[in-house]
Amino acid sequence: MSDDYLLPDMCQTMADVRHGVDATDRELIALLDRRFGYMRAAARIKTDRNAVRDKERKAEVIANARADADARGLPGERIVELWESLVETSIAYELVEWERIRS
Repeated sequence: MSDDYLLPDMCQTMADVRHGVDATDRELIALLDRRFGYMRAAARIKTDRNAVRDKERKAEVIANARADADARGLPGERIVELWESLVETSIAYELVEWERIRS
């Protein structure tokens, strides 16, 4: 698949839209790969397993996502739901990595 896609306002056909969505999804996966790399780094850096779950940091990350979504005119409440799932998945991943590193 090619990554030369049209930006949304330039799309003329549903094929253009679908191509752009597919390209954007690949970019999102690449960003998630980077984000989970930070989870691996956190697992390596944190010496205490109990430090993996940080409620204050979780709340901050979700609030930041909500504020950014609101500023962009995106559905903030739905973004909060996505980020809740993303952060919980990240925590679970970090715990697995924390255990793997120390086994």
